[in-house]
Amino acid sequence: MELQGKIKMIDETKTYGNNGFRKREMVITTEEQYPQHIMIEFVQDKTDLLNNYNVGQDVKVSINVRGREWVNPQGETKYFNSIQGWRIENLSQASANGDMPPMPPAEAFEPANDFNEEEHDDLPF
Repeated sequence: MELQGKIKMIDETKTYGNNGFRKREMVITTEEQYPQHIMIEFVQDKTDLLNNYNVGQDVKVSINVRGREWVNPQGETKYFNSIQGWRIENLSQASANGDMPPMPPAEAFEPANDFNEEEHDDLPF
C-alpha cells in the first residue's frame, strides 16, 4: 500500500530494549478534502531512510499495516494496529529538476551551418 502527503513531523530514532530495537516515527498530512495526519513508523535499518527528508516535503511512502494481539494482566485481550513504512520517495518538484537550471528554448541555439549529410559517422543510431 502507499500513502502520499506532506511531511509534518520526523522524530529522532529511538532505541528500545536490550536487543537494540530501533524505531523512528514520521507524520504525513494527506492532501484530500479532509486531510488526515497519518503516523508512520520505520523500524530497524529502515529508520535511516528518513535521514534525507525534511518537514514540508511531498512524499510517497510504501507501507504495511501490522496488527497484534495482547492480553493484559487482567486477562483482557486488546488489539493494536501500526503502519510501518519500508520505502519513501520524494515527490517535491525541486527533486524532479534537481539543481539544474531550466532548458533554454530551441531558438536560443545557433543552427549548424557546416553539417554535411554525405560525411560518414560511426554513431550506432
